[in-house]
Amino acid sequence: MRDTLHELLAGQDAAFDAGTLALYTTDASNYRHPPLGVVLPRTAEDVVAAVAACREAGAPVIARGGGTSIAGNACGPGLVIDTSRHFRGVHELDGRIARVAPGTVLDDLQTVAAPHGLRFGPDPSTHSRCTIGGMIGNNACGSHSVAWGRTADNLESMEVLLYDGTRMTVGATSRSEVDRRAGLPGTEGRVFRELRELVDGNLALLRNELSAWGRRVSGYGLEHLLPENGFNVARALVGSEGTCVTVLEATVGLVDLPRHRVLAVFGFGSDIDAADAVPAILARNPLTVEGIDIGLPGAGGSDLPDGRAWLMVELAGEDARPRAEELARELHRPHVVLTDPAAQRRLWRIREEGAGLATRMSDGAEAWPGWEDAAVPPERLGSYLRELKQLLARYGRKTVVYGHFGEGCLHMRIDFDLLTKPGVANFRSFMVEAADLVAAHGGSLSGEHGDGQARSELLPRMYSADMMALFERFKGIFDPENRMNPGIMVKPRPVDADLRLRAANIPVMLGYPHDHGNFGEAMRRCVGVGKCRNTDGGGVMCPSYRATREEKHSTRGRAHLLAEMINGELITDGWRSEEVRDALDLCLSCKGCLSDCPVDVDMATYKAEFQYHHYRGRLRPLSHYSMGWLPLWLRFSALAPRLANAALRRPRIAALVKRLGGIAAERELPTFARKPYTRSRKRNSRGGKPVVLWPDTFNNYLTPQVLHAATEVLEAAGYRVVVPEENVCCGLTWVSTGQLGAAKRVLARTLSVLKPYLDAGYEVVGLEPSCTALFRGDLGHLMPGDETASLLAQRTRTFAELLADAELPLRDLDIDAITQVHCHQHAELGFAADERLMAGAGIRNSTMDSGCCGLAGNFGFEHGHYDVSAAVAEDRMLPAIRAAAPDTVVISDGFSCRTQIAQQSERTAVHLAELIRDALQRP
Repeated sequence: MRDTLHELLAGQDAAFDAGTLALYTTDASNYRHPPLGVVLPRTAEDVVAAVAACREAGAPVIARGGGTSIAGNACGPGLVIDTSRHFRGVHELDGRIARVAPGTVLDDLQTVAAPHGLRFGPDPSTHSRCTIGGMIGNNACGSHSVAWGRTADNLESMEVLLYDGTRMTVGATSRSEVDRRAGLPGTEGRVFRELRELVDGNLALLRNELSAWGRRVSGYGLEHLLPENGFNVARALVGSEGTCVTVLEATVGLVDLPRHRVLAVFGFGSDIDAADAVPAILARNPLTVEGIDIGLPGAGGSDLPDGRAWLMVELAGEDARPRAEELARELHRPHVVLTDPAAQRRLWRIREEGAGLATRMSDGAEAWPGWEDAAVPPERLGSYLRELKQLLARYGRKTVVYGHFGEGCLHMRIDFDLLTKPGVANFRSFMVEAADLVAAHGGSLSGEHGDGQARSELLPRMYSADMMALFERFKGIFDPENRMNPGIMVKPRPVDADLRLRAANIPVMLGYPHDHGNFGEAMRRCVGVGKCRNTDGGGVMCPSYRATREEKHSTRGRAHLLAEMINGELITDGWRSEEVRDALDLCLSCKGCLSDCPVDVDMATYKAEFQYHHYRGRLRPLSHYSMGWLPLWLRFSALAPRLANAALRRPRIAALVKRLGGIAAERELPTFARKPYTRSRKRNSRGGKPVVLWPDTFNNYLTPQVLHAATEVLEAAGYRVVVPEENVCCGLTWVSTGQLGAAKRVLARTLSVLKPYLDAGYEVVGLEPSCTALFRGDLGHLMPGDETASLLAQRTRTFAELLADAELPLRDLDIDAITQVHCHQHAELGFAADERLMAGAGIRNSTMDSGCCGLAGNFGFEHGHYDVSAAVAEDRMLPAIRAAAPDTVVISDGFSCRTQIAQQSERTAVHLAELIRDALQRP
């Protein structure tokens, strides 16, 4: 079948190699299904051709948008049609109506609608990467469904494709139009005749069993076919999870953007107490009522009132503030009322990232979806949650509760054991009892994620046998051969089958202290929520995906490939895998994922681990010998820097050096300092309290003026600056090229040199963020259990952290500045101290949300990486720098960032230490 598809789809953007199949084996669920192939259509005609190929080959069709489905709706043993790569865009916006391609990311639609004072109502937490087609597939709702409803409530019409090749436009249909279309020849006439017969013969059953309650998402939306609901075939197909048709275009309705919003947050003693308060809050007509629990990482911060659970209530209108205060008086609960958008965004981020944050509990235990989406009518929420907590306790399971309390929809990740047979049996038994519980409360197994493989088998516990028969009949009208996403909703696969999780562990070089030393557990961090596929928002993650828009160059894609490498079914050559090597090749090792991924996936560390094993005992890329061993080469250059610089200024010599070193021809080679800092510094530093100034390789041999400036500032602050007399190095360049054995040897020597200083209580101050971050972070991976390494991690400070609150004799520089924060500083160190230090020196700073600079240590210098490196810089950083006024100072502490700025713009960036030195008041 795969060979037939390969032949039929020749010339299309389709792939059948093991690496591509591995990328699409799963979505954000617990399930795994290797596909037959993957096609990336650009137009509706490409989709038609792909389905035609499936029809000829007898292959199933698996529609996929952003791949963020939590129930297993978007992975299956068929041809995956991924519309998110190319088949996207807003085709038209006319009044309050928009026509969009199915692969359009929700935030892209919102961007087009916002200038008109409009928005699409449903807003799931994955809004930065979920697609309209995916939202149609599972009837997505989001935080504001209290006010604006589900996707089905906001859909006007669709153009759809059936498996037999029939294209139809469907929407609300009058009885006369139904009769007219039922009289047409071919498939369209048959579909309308059979739909009419299904409805006319089962009016009582449809009206009695399919309630109008908004969060009944499980099963098919047949209530939309009732005469009083306009026989709306489009809305009936919403939530069908690709089991009936493929969406070619959707016409959606838009709602007004509220001009005034207030966020009131109320504290409660427990999530059950919060659930009990929901009905009273709903009487105030809020836009949303969202709940979070103290167990959700990030909850309990300074923006929240006292409590162990909170309700976030958003009110709109010019009278929103007094209405919020009135509600507070009625509830008699600790509360805050937030009008500042920044404060509101901080809280919304905790709520929106819950699907990822909750996968690791506060004690480090792993937690999983499955029962993460059930909903009950809001008036039953408190009683349902009480009984659910009792059920969890009986099964010995723990969870964190959050979600759409205003609609009775609770999200949770539960610490199921999905790695052992007894654990899986426990999981299955719990799911059955939980389904019975939610049905007893008049609820829905799914409140917005859809049924997928997670809940389809359980639908008979919610619906009668007669209704289940209607569901099967409905699917059969559109897909009589059962080729559209088979095994979902009807004739389902078991809830405990096809689980993707593996207990396998393999010997590794690094320590993984946050994953119990287990590489397999580290790989399970990525649950597929896909925040790394965000291309328009802030943060650092994931620069290579933003530049390429290819799944294999996303953090999620790389994590899936590594997991499949461990699994060994599709990727069979383990650490030698070329598929994994190629996907990791464009990883910048920026560590943006470590801070921006909700579950702290650390792809830079995994890349170093992979490269160590992949190249062990083999020849490495030339750049690993040149830039991986850069500290050694720079030490040699310091013997005759003028001669080295003169030689490298000759084009032919420079070109030869680049070629032999695996360096991009487009790159300018750096200029060596005439004398490194360690050979030119004053030996007798003044001051009192000693501090070790870390002489990092980059600043020491290339920009020693930075270290000299820092020395002056530290002395002015009363420190006695100490520099190790012996050569030391953090080993970063060896780590970033996966030469972990060498890195450990270098670090062992460095720790032996630093040990006397650390034992004497000295702190170590770093000026290069990547080196400083290594001491605070990766050192735990490289030297697990080493007491001196642990002490170094505790004692390492950034320049700003050491001086932000010191008594420095500073004058007011009275200048404007913009700062490019180094990725590793963003991930490991933070920037608050830097901003305080700048404010004290009269520097009016604007910290750019500009992502990675694109150079990222050795990455941007390596042959074959220049175009991606430049594209990453152009994503946000360079436009922001060009937009700055000519007299605005550009600050960047990272040597890579300063180099990229110098080579890709007409500006020169300075280190913060240099500016603070200029602010010192001279005697």
